[in-house]
Amino acid sequence: MNSAETEEKVRLEACLERIDHNLKSIDARLNAYAQEVQTNKDYLWEARRDMDHIEKIAVRQTIDQKVRSGEVLDQQRQKLLKLKKAPYFGRFDFARGTAGGDQAEAIYVGVHDFRDEETGQTLVYDWRAPISSLFYDYEIGPARYQAPSGEIAGQLTRKRQFRIREGDLEFLLETDVNIVDEVLQEELSRSSDEGMKNIVATIQRDQNAIIRDAEAQTLIIQGVAGSGKTSIALHRIAFLLYRFKDTLSSDDILIISPNRVFADYIGNVLPELGEEQVGEIGMETLAGELLGHKYRFQSFAEQTAQLLEKDDAAMKERMVAKASPEFLKQIDAYVEHLEANSFQAEMWRVGRKLVPDWFFAETWNKHRGLPFTERVAEVVKAAEHNIGLYYNYELLTHERQSLREAVRGMARKITLREAYKQMFEWLERPDLFKPAGGKLEYADVFPLIYLKMRLEGIDNPRKEVKHLLVDEMQDYTPVQYAVLGKLFPCRKTILGDASQSVNPYSASSPEQIQRALRAPAPVKLTKSYRSSWEIMQFALAISPNEELVPIERHGEPPQVVTCTRASETRARILQEVEDFRASGHNSLALIAKTQKQANRLHRQLTEAGAKARLLDAGSEGFSTGVIVCTAHLAKGLEFDRVIVPDASAETYSTELDRNLLYVACTRAMHRLTVLVTGAPSEFLPAPAAA
Repeated sequence: MNSAETEEKVRLEACLERIDHNLKSIDARLNAYAQEVQTNKDYLWEARRDMDHIEKIAVRQTIDQKVRSGEVLDQQRQKLLKLKKAPYFGRFDFARGTAGGDQAEAIYVGVHDFRDEETGQTLVYDWRAPISSLFYDYEIGPARYQAPSGEIAGQLTRKRQFRIREGDLEFLLETDVNIVDEVLQEELSRSSDEGMKNIVATIQRDQNAIIRDAEAQTLIIQGVAGSGKTSIALHRIAFLLYRFKDTLSSDDILIISPNRVFADYIGNVLPELGEEQVGEIGMETLAGELLGHKYRFQSFAEQTAQLLEKDDAAMKERMVAKASPEFLKQIDAYVEHLEANSFQAEMWRVGRKLVPDWFFAETWNKHRGLPFTERVAEVVKAAEHNIGLYYNYELLTHERQSLREAVRGMARKITLREAYKQMFEWLERPDLFKPAGGKLEYADVFPLIYLKMRLEGIDNPRKEVKHLLVDEMQDYTPVQYAVLGKLFPCRKTILGDASQSVNPYSASSPEQIQRALRAPAPVKLTKSYRSSWEIMQFALAISPNEELVPIERHGEPPQVVTCTRASETRARILQEVEDFRASGHNSLALIAKTQKQANRLHRQLTEAGAKARLLDAGSEGFSTGVIVCTAHLAKGLEFDRVIVPDASAETYSTELDRNLLYVACTRAMHRLTVLVTGAPSEFLPAPAAA
């Protein structure tokens, strides 16, 4: 053992000793609180007949205060219990002053901060603390960070990284570079877990800049497959909760996620970072709420399935039309047309008292955005008020009824559904509206909501949201972003990858999203960390991307296996499953193109006695083991191994298919097997044809 390791082991033992000491102190205080609460409860019960109302309130308040104090202490206790397993992952020595003349202070960085209550010394700094940014942003040499008191400059004189597990120092690396490749490579080579992991020990400089951006009103992140964009966005949320702890809480944040499986997959990241889980909702659930659950409509998964299973040119045309920025302008123009023709003002008399037509028109226009009934009521109320003001006359009951009927007669009432249907006739494109069995197409849902917003206004059940996070940004249209922009005039983090659209007919580019939300230019993450270098080269041959830079973590090359019969394909899949069971890997995904294909594959595996879990639109959670799913549901997830069960020319032939095949291949971390029955897809790399 060298001197550095000896030094750090001694320091770790001292830190763990202080953690234990603080835990014992907290346990003692918690026991004292519990006893005080019980004593007060006993007193409240025993003396209830002799106490007046004010004294009872005072005792109850004392109990509540002790309970709240105990809850705060218990939260500290839980953090310390986590720190006992791994108090920190990095150290840097920082000498303040531009010449570095001050004695360097050793700063240890961990998931949580730890301040020894007895000595007042900070033994571990939270990774989100201002000074901790030095660990991520600088090599040894001049360094500076932004503190609440202003910029602090100095010299970084040492930098170390550790792996500590269950209180044991497993290794130490002395480094003079940013975040050393050895640590990152080792982390990336590990098997997958049951959910997304925190990345605080391996955050890179460009990622750190995004995470700590506290100024951007709307931040758009365009990240290539495997760039860690979702993890970075969640770490950004954790940072903002830390940075604005007095004004921002987990209740103020909402995540719009593509499905429940993905929501479960990312669900452990914030709790790992010491923050409470934040609210999550899918676009379809949000749409149902906004429409008052009065309309039946197709889901995004159903739309995608229909698109993949039927070559419906008319459906594609409808989707493309409704996903264009121009369609948003057309809805706005139609609203102006309806508004201009929604009220035919007329003069109204009661005896010799006159209400002019211009007054009705002016008042009607003043209350744009109100539902029809409320708008009529406001016009009647204003007319009645002015009659009283200018004629000093109070309307009789029958006169008030006559006024109400007159205003209703001037107004043109039309239901939201009728207005939406007539919009396509007004556009001279009635063919673009084609509900099936009373069920709206998914492409119609958010245009309908936007029209409702413009015509009637909408009751937003989530108006308290202060930060909105939207994942898989490429799958939402300009109209959807217009709805989100009106609903949530708050800070936003928007992320995704234009190369991973599962529906190019209704996809948005980062530039379109930027225009829709009036946001700054997107920030780009171009380095891919998930897959081995060999897997990413294979995926890039399917869908080239000059901006993507794969990390050079090498592994076995992807296998393309040509089978002559379906039975041979099934046998190979069972062989791969058996090989996976005997390996040290935790997850294997069989990723099919459509849900029907996934269902059939799962049935075949079950009949063969191979235990596997099927994911579909109704699935609620993520798990390890053998998974069967579609590329649509696999987006955002990662697996140790992936099998693409049928990459034939018949299955993958269109540009949409190319995207799906790319998504499927880029889910693999360590091993990729592509099976082909018959002629291979033209998108596969050339060696597949051999």
